[in-house]
Amino acid sequence: MPKLGAEPIRRAALVKATIEAVGAAGSLDVTVAQIARRAGMSSALAHHYFGSKEQIFLAAMRSILTLYGAEVRGALAMAQTPRDRVQAVVMGSFAPSSFRNEAISAWLNFYVLAQSSAAARRLLAIYQARLRSNLLVGLRPIVGLRAEAVADGLGALIDGVYIRAALAGGVLDRRQACDLVLAHLELELEGVQ
Repeated sequence: MPKLGAEPIRRAALVKATIEAVGAAGSLDVTVAQIARRAGMSSALAHHYFGSKEQIFLAAMRSILTLYGAEVRGALAMAQTPRDRVQAVVMGSFAPSSFRNEAISAWLNFYVLAQSSAAARRLLAIYQARLRSNLLVGLRPIVGLRAEAVADGLGALIDGVYIRAALAGGVLDRRQACDLVLAHLELELEGVQ
């Protein structure tokens, strides 16, 4: 007889184990058995809950994106001005929960998976659209017609910093990452009230 209430706990354990396993390997070259072992359960149970390694990884990315979204919303709640709003999105993008080594590795592998997986591509498109939308709300009152170009540039820079951080193996800390993007923002806003 199955334990009542065990499924959400086991799913969360598998998601956590997936993020840790991908972080340790630096790639998606991990097996469901390795993930399940790390979570303290059988690979059959992992398959039962998720169906495939890709589904487990997508659940892990949804978890990372949920934390990311909460961090950005929390930062936005304190923003007073449009400029504060843009800075909040940038700072939320490099929050401690998102900018840790295993999450950075998961992001890099997520970008790679999106090239071959329609489900990953959809999830990535949702993330990118939300990031762009959040940036545009703050940028439109500041830079007007340039808002879309500036938002696209900042979004690309944020993603690029994650890629660099993944490839640098933890050399870049979150404060440096945030400062790099904020310095670019200041260059974009130079000469604007």
